[in-house]
Amino acid sequence: MAHSGTTLILIMSIAVLAPLLAYGVSRWLPVPLVIFEIVLGVLVGPDVLGWAHSTDVVDVLSELGLAMLIFLAGYEIQFAQVKGDTLKRSVWAWVAALALGLGLGLLLSGGGFDKGVYIGTALTSTALGTILPVLRDSGDLQSRFGSVMMAMGAVGEFGPIIAMALLLSGRAPGQSAALLIGFAVLTAAAVFWAMRPKPPWFARVIAKTLHSSAQFAVRLVVLILVAFLALSEVLGLDVLLGAFAAGLITRLVLHGAAPESSEVVLSKVEAMGFGFLVPLFFVVTGIEFDLAALLGGGRVLLLLPVFLLLFLVVRGLPMWLLAPRDLGRRDRSALVLFGSTALPLVVAITTLGVQEGKLGSGEAAALVGAGMVSVLVFPLVGLRLRAGSGDGSGAGSGAAGPGSGSGDAGRMVSEEEAW
Repeated sequence: MAHSGTTLILIMSIAVLAPLLAYGVSRWLPVPLVIFEIVLGVLVGPDVLGWAHSTDVVDVLSELGLAMLIFLAGYEIQFAQVKGDTLKRSVWAWVAALALGLGLGLLLSGGGFDKGVYIGTALTSTALGTILPVLRDSGDLQSRFGSVMMAMGAVGEFGPIIAMALLLSGRAPGQSAALLIGFAVLTAAAVFWAMRPKPPWFARVIAKTLHSSAQFAVRLVVLILVAFLALSEVLGLDVLLGAFAAGLITRLVLHGAAPESSEVVLSKVEAMGFGFLVPLFFVVTGIEFDLAALLGGGRVLLLLPVFLLLFLVVRGLPMWLLAPRDLGRRDRSALVLFGSTALPLVVAITTLGVQEGKLGSGEAAALVGAGMVSVLVFPLVGLRLRAGSGDGSGAGSGAAGPGSGSGDAGRMVSEEEAW
C-alpha cells in the first residue's frame, strides 16, 4: 500500500505540474495538456527514472479515469446536431474506415486475426474529447464545420467500441450481436425514462442540493455511470460501451429535468473527472508506456510514422470522400486532420490488446506514440486551414489558435483539455 501511496503522490504531482508547463509552452505553441501528462508519466516510469510503477490500486483508479473520459465524451454528443444526412455520411465514412483499417491491420499483423482487429479498430478512432475543446475555443464548434465534425467524431468514438464488442469478445458473432441488441434495448429503455417529463420535485431537489453536502445530481450521475458499467460487465461487453451510453443518458436526464442546473452539475462532474481521474489515467498511460521497446530500433520504431500516416489514410480518406458537399476543400482537409486525431481509444484498445496477449508491447507503444503525435500536430494544422477558409470562423476570428496571445493560452490549459 505504501508503494501505491508513493506512486499516487507522484501521479498527482504530475497532474499539478502539467498545466503549469502547458501554460508556459502555450505562449509559443498550444500543446494539449494530455501530452505533458503522458510524457511526464514516461519520465517517472520504469523505463526512465524508475520512480513510479503500476500497482493494483493505481490500475483500478486508472480504469475509472478511462471510464470517466469516455462518459464525458458521450455527454458531449448534441443530438440536435448529430442527425440526418450528416449522420448517415458519418456512419458510412466510419464503416469504410473499418473495412480499410481491418485490411491493413491484418496485413501489418502478418495475418493474425486478433492482432489485426486491434490495430484496425485503433486506426478508425477519433479523439472527440480532445478536439471539442479546441473547436470550442476557436469558435468553430457552432459552425457548419463544427456540426459535421461533431457527427464524424461521435461515430469515431462510438464505432470502435461497438467493433471491439463484436469482434474481440471471444464469442460467436451471433452471440455477441444478441448481447449488443440486449444492451441496446436496455439503453433504449433508459433513454425513454430520461426523456419522460420528471415530477417538479426532481428539479427542486437538484437545485436545492446543488451547493450543499447532499449533491443529489452529482450522486445521480455517478449512479448512472456505475450502473451502465455494471450492465456492460454483466453482459460481457466492454465497459467503455457502458461509459459512453451513460454519458448520453445523463445528458438527456439533466437537460430534460433541470436545464437551468445542468451546466453547474456538469462542471462539478468535470471537476471530479478532469481534476483527478482523467489525468491519473493519462499519467498511468505514460508510466506503462513501453519506451524501451519503441526506442529499441528496428520495426517497432518504423511503425510509429507508418501508423501516423495510416490514421490519415484509414480514418481521413473516407471522411474526405463522404463529407457533405457544402464543405470546401480547406474545410474537408481540416475535417480529415481533426477526424484523424486519436489517442484515448487508441490507449484503451492497445491496453486491452497487451493484457489479452494479442498485441505486442512494442506495437502498442508505436500506436500510442503515433496517437500522441496526432494530438500534438493534426489539430494545430487543422486550425491553420480553418483560419484560411474564409468563412469568418475558426482560429482566424480571434479565437484560440496557434498564434493567439496569452489570454487564449490560459484557456488552452483548462481542465477540459485533458481529453
